[in-house]
Amino acid sequence: MIFTSALFLFVFLPCVLLIYYCVPFKIKNYFLLFSSLCFYAYGEPKFVFVMMAIIIINYLAAMQIGKAKNKSLQKVYLYSAIALNVGNLCFFKYLNFAVSNIDLIFGNILPKTNISLPIGISFFTFQAMSYIIDVYRGEVLPQRNPFFLGLYISLFPQLIAGPIVRYQTIEKQITFREIYLDKFVQGIKRFLLGLSKKVMLANNLAIVSDMAFSQGKDLSVCFAWYGAAAYALQIYFDFSGYSDMAIGLGKLFGFEFLENFNYPYLSKSIGEFWRRWHISLGSWFRDYVYIPLGGSKVGRVKLIRNLFIVWFLTGVWHGANWTFILWGLAYFVILTFEKLTQIPKRLESKLSKRLYSCFTLVFIMIAFVLFRSNGINEFIIYIKAMLCMNGNVFLDNTFLRFFGEYKLFLVFAVFSAFAGVKMIKTYMTSRIVNKQAIEVIIFVIYVPLFLINISYIIIGSYNPFIYFNF
Repeated sequence: MIFTSALFLFVFLPCVLLIYYCVPFKIKNYFLLFSSLCFYAYGEPKFVFVMMAIIIINYLAAMQIGKAKNKSLQKVYLYSAIALNVGNLCFFKYLNFAVSNIDLIFGNILPKTNISLPIGISFFTFQAMSYIIDVYRGEVLPQRNPFFLGLYISLFPQLIAGPIVRYQTIEKQITFREIYLDKFVQGIKRFLLGLSKKVMLANNLAIVSDMAFSQGKDLSVCFAWYGAAAYALQIYFDFSGYSDMAIGLGKLFGFEFLENFNYPYLSKSIGEFWRRWHISLGSWFRDYVYIPLGGSKVGRVKLIRNLFIVWFLTGVWHGANWTFILWGLAYFVILTFEKLTQIPKRLESKLSKRLYSCFTLVFIMIAFVLFRSNGINEFIIYIKAMLCMNGNVFLDNTFLRFFGEYKLFLVFAVFSAFAGVKMIKTYMTSRIVNKQAIEVIIFVIYVPLFLINISYIIIGSYNPFIYFNF
């Protein structure tokens, strides 16, 4: 089940909200856990047992860590739990990839595997590991109620595609959370914002990028750049839209999740980009991998080693494909360059800073071409098309047709991605003193947005979220 389906919007969510607000608070968590498991089971019933196994493993390990009287025994429980978590993730996500590559090198020495991937396994596995590590560090106490821990790991608003929520963020909210009208209204607004990003922008931009990436060597130069820009915007609005919907849904049930995006395309460097993009994943690797390895407070060789490990794992986390691994390593190279040279901090003139900002955007866009490509050969062909090295034409009718049909979506996407809408909202808020007038204006905007989104959904013009299989 996905957030942009009629089933979720008109059946599942209204029913869950209605019952949730009718039952006593002491029952709410149990009902929400049951609802989350039903939400996950709708698409893949058998994989609910995988999630339940993760919940049980981490619950038992955390309880044993809490009871253990010495650090050595705590480490045994911690490392055992991490091994089981990582082993489970590797089995479902990477075994097919490993077997196919071994057979490719050594010649079909292993039997073929066809293991299905549980949706969202990377997200809920990382949440479970952050919990067990924080318990070991003494930053949180073990959750004694297994159903409450199950709720934390399986909570449906952020279950499928994040953000990766830390247990310490919602530890107190699990046992007590405020539910009031203003928060509920904020949740609806945030959900509609994310729904609009996904349905109106990401899905229309997907039509452009899908066509561009399907052209092969016939792709014109203009369409190659147009498609690359469309995909960079598509993945941003797709993923940030889901995060907005997750944060909004959390508010409807009284939870407060941390932000996951902060206008990443405004970044002036690659390092800044990763402080603004998928914040929950970046902070996870920072706190549980990079800093424990020594972070940047080490010698140059160890710094490079630390960056390599983090970005290799970041690439692997995104999927079992060489393109994801190379994508992660590309960021390792450029971030190592920025760390060692201290660029752009050393840039002084406005021109040099702006040029580096342009370089940052181009690098991100080309990196997303690698991310989007089904294989390395497809990436090479696409890059050659961008550089007019395939013998392809500069401009063709396909580009003109798609540009004519979708240029308004692209323009508005660029305007929104670079905080244009936010600036208008800030300007209006500062100029209009009457708060009631502001509320009326917002209502006038949100109602048509909702109706337009529903019309898109009813005619079936929505796509699965890009990050569902990560």
